[in-house]
Amino acid sequence: MRLRTRRPWGGACVLTEKRRACVGACLPNGSDSNGRWASRVYSHRYVLKMSSVKEQLIENLIEEDEVSQSKITIVGTGAVGMACAICILLKDLADELALVDVVTDKLKGETMDLQHGSLFFNTPKIVSGKDYTVSANSKLVIITAGARQQEGESRLNLVQRNVDIMKSVIPAIVQNSPDCKMLIVSNPVDILTYVVWKLSGLPATRVIGSGCNLDSARFRYLIGQKLGVHPSSCHGWIIGEHGDSSVPLWSGVNVAGVALKSLDPKLGSDSDKDSWKNIHKEVVGRAHME
Repeated sequence: MRLRTRRPWGGACVLTEKRRACVGACLPNGSDSNGRWASRVYSHRYVLKMSSVKEQLIENLIEEDEVSQSKITIVGTGAVGMACAICILLKDLADELALVDVVTDKLKGETMDLQHGSLFFNTPKIVSGKDYTVSANSKLVIITAGARQQEGESRLNLVQRNVDIMKSVIPAIVQNSPDCKMLIVSNPVDILTYVVWKLSGLPATRVIGSGCNLDSARFRYLIGQKLGVHPSSCHGWIIGEHGDSSVPLWSGVNVAGVALKSLDPKLGSDSDKDSWKNIHKEVVGRAHME
């Protein structure tokens, strides 16, 4: 929790002989000018001595609302899940971050790393657990859990394994966070996004797949690498199903507004002497590293 200070005693004064008359404003139960104020001060000091350090510290502080307003939950603490967690913390996107995973040892270690680094983040609360109650009242749930694609394996072969995982994950999430939005990253992302939508019963506008955003980011990076230009100046999209059957839009590729097709009409085709189509092949090939 985050705390903010307030003036002790509600605007207290110093207890002196000359100011006995104002003790009533200082002490919770009030007092009179007949000397009984001293015993009350002693009683209050005695209570402080019996209280813990935490209780004494918090006594003159005001606790903020404990209900999270922008809680984000990440399901799966693999490489992708933890990359999402770090980005969320660095960009200060949540007032509470929850991690969920079935591998408890890894979950504990990853959580401790983030918690011990809290000094460098503004997110005041980082929690984790195997039970989905830890995700309660999330505004956004990011699904990264699932079996990984092996080299040479089609994403479609992952379908049944990851559908089974979604069947165990999604109902628990909806039960604890019925008003959340879901971002699906697990593969095959297009199919699983549809499956999650059906399993969750949520409106289609609240179940979002990452789609070909990652493909397009890789595409832009590789174009920039080939030309020796920063990726932010390279523009182009890959559309369709994320992965093997995705389609690069060569007609829309431009660098700082200059369409590459205008420089080479054969760009991306089989007759392209610079073999630009290999960039798309590399994009698809790197998917196995996810």
